[in-house]
Formats: sequence, C-alpha cells, structure tokens
Amino acid sequence: MDIFKTLTDDSLVQLYVQGSGEAFDELLARYQDKLFSYILYNVHNEDAANDIFQETFVRAIMTLKQGRYTATGKFYSWLVRIARNQIIDQFRSAHTETPMENEETGLDMLNSVALADQPYESQLVGEQTLRDVRRLMDHLPANQREVVFMRFFQDLSFKEIAETTGVGINTALGRMRYAILNMRKMAADNNIYLSAV
Repeated sequence: MDIFKTLTDDSLVQLYVQGSGEAFDELLARYQDKLFSYILYNVHNEDAANDIFQETFVRAIMTLKQGRYTATGKFYSWLVRIARNQIIDQFRSAHTETPMENEETGLDMLNSVALADQPYESQLVGEQTLRDVRRLMDHLPANQREVVFMRFFQDLSFKEIAETTGVGINTALGRMRYAILNMRKMAADNNIYLSAV
C-alpha cells in the first residue's frame, strides 16, 4: 500500500474506479480527519457530524462509480463541497436559516500567526489567541465563520475557498474582511487582545 501514498488524488480516483479498494482507502486516510474536523466545526454535534461525514463519502463513491467525477487535482475541495451541501441540507431540514448570504466585496485579509521556532511564551500567547479567535468565530454569521475556518484552520487559499463555497473570490475576501471587522469589534467590546487580528 506504500505505492498508493506516492500517487496523486486523481490517480487514486482512477484506480478506485477501476476496482482498487486500496486506492480508496488511501484517499480516505488522507482526508478523513481534516474533513471530519470541518464538518464537526460547522454542525457542533458529533453524531450529526458522523452522519454527514458518512453521507459525504457515500455520495462521493456513487459519483465516482457513475463516472461523473471530473479529475481536476482538487479532490479534497470536491469532498468539502459535498460535505458543505450536506450541512446546508441539514440546516434547511431543521428549518433554520441557510448559512450563506451575499455580501459586498472587500480586500483586507489576515495572515495566520506562525508559531514555529518561537519562544515558549510566544507559543502560549499564540495558542491563547487562537482559542480566543475560535470563541469569537462562534458568534460570527455562518458564512463568515466558514471562510475564517477554511482559511486559518484548514490553510485553504481564497481561490480554494471560493471554489469550495461556490462564490466568487471577491465575495470570499469580503466575508473574511467582515469577519475580521466583527471579531475586532467583539474583542474590543470584551477587552480581549488579539495580536493576530
């Protein structure tokens, strides 16, 4: 199975479609933790996250087996789109507001704080800042929270975020801008110092 670790996602997909279960096992191993983390963060319920995670892979398998997947080198982004649609369906079925809204475009963006090779005290401050950011993120509108999570906790580019969420890159940037403004205001209102924001 070591040979599978060296293959691209698209090569693994092709092998899986041709009947290789090991190829799919490698795809699952590559992305299951990251994808489950994304789902759990959005639904805040482990049972619901497990259901959505399983449904995401069932839909992915069906699409692959039906030959409807187009290899683009962005397999993970495709999985996230499926999961995101499942999350939206769950919110809709629970009669809550759809988490996506249109917003104006913006240009400001954050850079994540690099914690590597920093003194221990700096690491502690950085970890505390990330915890504070996570708490503040919970109070953002769903579409802003989603962009912040994808950018800083999943290291996706704005182009990948735009493709995954089905919006233009300017909309993704705008959502990030509004999220930063909202988090700064919440931090100021609650006397929280956020060096990263």
